[in-house]
Amino acid sequence: MFWEKEIETMPVPELRAMQVGRLREMVDRAARTPYYGELFGRLGLSAGRIKSLDDLKRIPFTTKEDLRGHFPYGFLATPSEDVVRMHSSSGTTGNPTVVYHTRRDLDMWANLVARCMVMTGVHKGDVFQNMMGYGLFTGGIGLHYGAEKVGVMVIPAGAGNSKRQIWLMRNFGTTVVHIIPSYALKLATVFEAEDVDPKKDVKLRIALIGAEPHSEAIRRRIEEIYALDAFNSYGLSEMNGPGVAFECPEKKGMHVWEDSYILEVIDPETLEPVPDGEEGELVFTTLNREAMPIFRYRTRDLAFVYPEPCACGRTHRRIARIKGRTDDMLIIKGVNVFPVQVERTLMAFPEVGNNYVIVLEKVGPMDGMIVRIEVRNEILQGGIRHLDDLRRRIVRALSDEILFTPKVELVEPGSLPTTEGKAVRVIDRRAE
Repeated sequence: MFWEKEIETMPVPELRAMQVGRLREMVDRAARTPYYGELFGRLGLSAGRIKSLDDLKRIPFTTKEDLRGHFPYGFLATPSEDVVRMHSSSGTTGNPTVVYHTRRDLDMWANLVARCMVMTGVHKGDVFQNMMGYGLFTGGIGLHYGAEKVGVMVIPAGAGNSKRQIWLMRNFGTTVVHIIPSYALKLATVFEAEDVDPKKDVKLRIALIGAEPHSEAIRRRIEEIYALDAFNSYGLSEMNGPGVAFECPEKKGMHVWEDSYILEVIDPETLEPVPDGEEGELVFTTLNREAMPIFRYRTRDLAFVYPEPCACGRTHRRIARIKGRTDDMLIIKGVNVFPVQVERTLMAFPEVGNNYVIVLEKVGPMDGMIVRIEVRNEILQGGIRHLDDLRRRIVRALSDEILFTPKVELVEPGSLPTTEGKAVRVIDRRAE
């Protein structure tokens, strides 16, 4: 299914030509901002000097620190009276990053999200239950307006209140949900406690999941629990929010909408581009935004670009599942570890439940890792021998994956803390 087939299947040379034209427009617009105006003046850069996408490399990378350092209006390209909405990060460690939108910006954003949703099979007649947070967070509101553009009935449930979520599903015939992966697993335990079968007693057929890194094994578990199709998504507030990239029914990477973004993948250490198929840091440039154009924004997210075209027929390039963020990487005993590596390993064991936590602590002068894992009730009932055997197998699998041996503790279901927002997978006690 297509929302804008002409754009989604546009021949690559035409798509690149569109990007060059829109890049010129963005340079012209950004020259009106305090930040880029001063920068372009120093570089001697103007829209007329943009002849190809290679000219983008004349512009330095933009970082979260740049956005914070020029708070609140240093990146605003329009008069403030033309701004109709802003979103921002929490700003718990200083100034927040703030993104502004004109009415046209919001319409373009909703259109991208509608494109994503239709690509997954959402259509007019669906009932869409949005279980993400609203407010300054872009996740909930971004999908809300995209869904309304498609023409589905939207239930703006917001995050949390699990029993009410199930009540809404049953009474209004929800067919599509937008949900954080870890919360989808937590909600399954509430279905069980309420004696409601998520496969038979509700009408779910599609889950749009994102907002936190998760493994393919987690996606498969969600699909099995609810008997639906789950689609991975990618977005960040600096690039509007959700709708930057989404999976098609092939589920082999997420299409980046290249009519609205220029994608680069760089080595985070050397800042040099890496070839398709090689993992690096994602960098984005906006191509269709009035209020706040941003160039070469370093996301800190790690992924790679699939080198081959997609079987679905869409020509926009695909990025792989996000491995993690460069600043989420753990260094334990000289080894680089991402939490998603631990998750991928654990979820391969059918005996493992839906929750785990990684605890970092000092063991003498060295850093140590404890992995606490909820296991299914039937495993606990099997006795010490079964638990010891499972623990040994998990330790062996983790050691093979992360190249050192962590301590593994198996615990009862429901004994680890949960949250209705993004899961807290790492507890760092090394400073204690």
